[in-house]
Amino acid sequence: MAITLTSTPGQLNPASVKTTPDKYVALDDFLLSSENAVNRPDVREMLVKTYGDQGITGFLTLTGAVKNAGQADQVEWFEEGRRHRLYYADADISYAGATVANINLTAAGVTGNARPSLQKYDVIMNTVTGDRFIITSANASTDGAVTIQNLSNASSSTITAGDAYALLGNMYPQGSDQPSKYTEPEVARYRNPFMIVKERYQVTGSQATNIGYINTGNGDYRWFMHGESEARKRFNDKRELMMLFAEKPAGGTGTIITGDNSLAGSEGYFSAVESRGLVTSGSFASISDFDTLILELDKQGAPAEYAMYLNRQFELDIDDLLAQGIATQVTAGLSGQFGAFNNDPNMAIKLGFQSFSRGGYTFHKHSWKLLNDPTLLGTSNYKGAMVPMAQVADAKTGAKAPALEMNYKAANGYSREMEHWVTGGNVLGYNNNGDSGNDTATFHYRSECNLVVRAANQHVALKG
Repeated sequence: MAITLTSTPGQLNPASVKTTPDKYVALDDFLLSSENAVNRPDVREMLVKTYGDQGITGFLTLTGAVKNAGQADQVEWFEEGRRHRLYYADADISYAGATVANINLTAAGVTGNARPSLQKYDVIMNTVTGDRFIITSANASTDGAVTIQNLSNASSSTITAGDAYALLGNMYPQGSDQPSKYTEPEVARYRNPFMIVKERYQVTGSQATNIGYINTGNGDYRWFMHGESEARKRFNDKRELMMLFAEKPAGGTGTIITGDNSLAGSEGYFSAVESRGLVTSGSFASISDFDTLILELDKQGAPAEYAMYLNRQFELDIDDLLAQGIATQVTAGLSGQFGAFNNDPNMAIKLGFQSFSRGGYTFHKHSWKLLNDPTLLGTSNYKGAMVPMAQVADAKTGAKAPALEMNYKAANGYSREMEHWVTGGNVLGYNNNGDSGNDTATFHYRSECNLVVRAANQHVALKG
């Protein structure tokens, strides 16, 4: 059988030569071509941060949220209701004389044992007209069905459906018995399930040993180190975003996904504020807009100090208002107005806050990168949030606690706040968890967390 040689020793395989010297004017042109370059490329080793620091975490930490451990599938807490409440007329009534019979006055949104009942000799006032009435009889079987008499003995009056009446107190005649009913204080019970957030990153054994051009940090040129670092940061971002925007099923009960892998959901910051707090729309275009918000904060018993996390447009709107003289003076240098920063104005400045006062309130303004990033929420309807910088008292125990609390499952030294482990087929020395046959190293991240928003009525969600 004849032997055929397909190549000659010491010579290049013609198929591997893309271009031959005879195609060039000079040999130098051939040696400098991209396929045959002999000169070392001058590659800069710095990785350029084209979009700056893209980290979005920090909102919960800087606004005073504390970390606590949880040992159940959900966190429960109690909040005190209003001590006093309004009663509302359910129909229009025009009458002559001082007495109005069979008027229904009920407290909206309160049911069960906490439902307050008006009694004989209670004194109420119409919050619109200022007319004061005393209850002369109350239907024992129907809450809210009462007969009232004008305290001034006015000959006639008009009651309008929806009018609010405040319970001022009572006036009992001599020798009368004690009240027949009593009202339990109203306490609301809230529950928020934990949620599990996960992420992973993977590198092959070959890529784990490759050296690149870019210095990924501390003189390390292995690109996978940068990829793992980015995966960890992306995981932290996802965890914070879930604590901000997670939701529970409508009504707060039930599951999102039924079956073996059911999900109870979890209430994030904005979900809590939108259901139990203050929500604005538009922007602060004038002094009156800002004052309207302050008046509402007064109604909610809000503390005197707030952190405002805003997108750039809201920041500019407020800067315009300050330039017009909304605040009598910038708070820098004023004592006692930096409670969130250990009464140190310099600390507020170091953390990037600009502060001002209005109507007895101090506001610390800060840009929120999350709401400026067009790949996240920069084009969303959310424009900012206002967080009270004060502790709230637990209605059941009286213990003081921050308005925001980040909880992570933990017990007996085991914490699920930030779990991180690596599996692999001996890549980078990791040989465990059944991955011994894979030529990869897999980086795992996991956290079981939730957010408790106490006194959500004092928080403000700013929407466009």
